[in-house]
Amino acid sequence: MTHHLTRADARRISVVAQLLSGERPTDFDDMVAHLTLLQAEPTAAVAPSAQVVTWTRLGQRSRPHDVDEAVADGSLIELHSMLRPASDLRLYRAEMAAWPGQGDLKEWQVDVRDWVEANDDTRRDILDKLEDEGPLTAKSFPDTTLVPWESSGWNNDRNVRMLLDRMVERGEIAPVGHDGRDKLWDLAERVYPDEPVVPLAEAMEIRARRRLRSLGIARGRAAVAPNEPNDVGEVGEPAVIEGVRGAWRVDPTYLDVELVPRVALLSPLDRLIFDRKRMAEIFEFDYQLEMYKPKAKRRWGYWTLPILDGDRLVGKVDATADRQGGVFVVNAVHEDEPFSAERTEGVRDELTALATWLNLELVRTEKDVPPRRT
Repeated sequence: MTHHLTRADARRISVVAQLLSGERPTDFDDMVAHLTLLQAEPTAAVAPSAQVVTWTRLGQRSRPHDVDEAVADGSLIELHSMLRPASDLRLYRAEMAAWPGQGDLKEWQVDVRDWVEANDDTRRDILDKLEDEGPLTAKSFPDTTLVPWESSGWNNDRNVRMLLDRMVERGEIAPVGHDGRDKLWDLAERVYPDEPVVPLAEAMEIRARRRLRSLGIARGRAAVAPNEPNDVGEVGEPAVIEGVRGAWRVDPTYLDVELVPRVALLSPLDRLIFDRKRMAEIFEFDYQLEMYKPKAKRRWGYWTLPILDGDRLVGKVDATADRQGGVFVVNAVHEDEPFSAERTEGVRDELTALATWLNLELVRTEKDVPPRRT
């Protein structure tokens, strides 16, 4: 049976699945287990993304250092730039063992495999050094590669770092935190839980089901995305969304679940909006993360927080946490359409709550100018 949904249905399902309904979760571990991941992006214009995602769900029940504590005690482990529950690593080990893939390999997979083999001596030296001295940063390993990594330019002369990333994919090493801004690496056997490995086909299906459970609705097939797929294969049940092209899959658990509306400020990397194509199709929201754009070309700001009100994305907040000055500065509130008094109050309350959570004083520099329409 194919479910026929409106955009409003798809939005409601997405918001509820992402734990952004008014009935907030209460436990950090349960929240992460449901979401399956928190993105390990350290940019702290407001706070690191994983912290903002945590606050958006748990509110004052959480603390800014919850994420760091979970990484430190090993209950969250970084894999592919995502912090995942340690117990989930058993779902990835079979894929690591099958690196660079099963069956007929694509040309790029063959090239990467051959590059690692050509630099096997360096790989073994890294493993030996970690065995004796780990955890260590990438700077601790001399570049003894015989064949350099070739790229379009972004990763040229980063041979060691690219080899470390391949060794993570192979299940040999794992990130274990940071020394300042530098990532620390150690042997995977010291980091990953010693639990039975789930066979590859079963693991991939479980991961897809859990991904759909966290997203609510997703495409069966989508463009390849780095670090975490946006599609879910054949799990769930088929759906079509009125006015949106393509075949979708929905978790039927959410079909009749009501949304309790609330206002929320989202990380630019929140999973509700991370798939920008899905965001545009379902929420009809115009948004880009502009931190990589020159300042003069930004429409909304460096690290603007999308505003969710119920099942609609309605604007953006340009804000900055000035920790040295002890203030949380709101530079602008961009309204996609004129805000009602109730919505304005809801956004104000969320800004106040976020500033309190960050232990900063709220300062609104835009209070004497009209809101910007986008």
